[in-house]
Amino acid sequence: MFGQGITLVTLGVADLERSHAFYEALGLRVAEAGEGVVFFQLTGQVLGLFGRSALAADQGRPDAALGTGAMTLARNFATEAEVDAAFALALAAGGAALKRPEKVFWGGYSGYFADPDGHVWEVAMNPFWPLSSDGTLTLPESSSG
Repeated sequence: MFGQGITLVTLGVADLERSHAFYEALGLRVAEAGEGVVFFQLTGQVLGLFGRSALAADQGRPDAALGTGAMTLARNFATEAEVDAAFALALAAGGAALKRPEKVFWGGYSGYFADPDGHVWEVAMNPFWPLSSDGTLTLPESSSG
């Protein structure tokens, strides 16, 4: 059985040192680093940084041109002020503003930034999805299910 979890997200990066510094500036702490790879321990998952060409080779497709921006990573927060602070931190660390945080049609508050390699992150506050005390998200039970 595959299961319900994602344990590791690996981002292909052009400059490992630059991306390493960016994510440390966001407050992530390195859990492990080796030749050409860096791992950050998240709550319940790991975020990995791996050179793009090395990642393509590891995937068994060494000639692939890995892209960015076709998916969004997201971090939810409990308040709009926390979203604003996280967005400002990302920009100060070298991220690019894509959409400044604002109230959105679905009733929450969100914005988007890109890391130095163009990987897109959403920072959001969703009043319908309360976070646990450790910041993890479990969707509320649906009455339609």
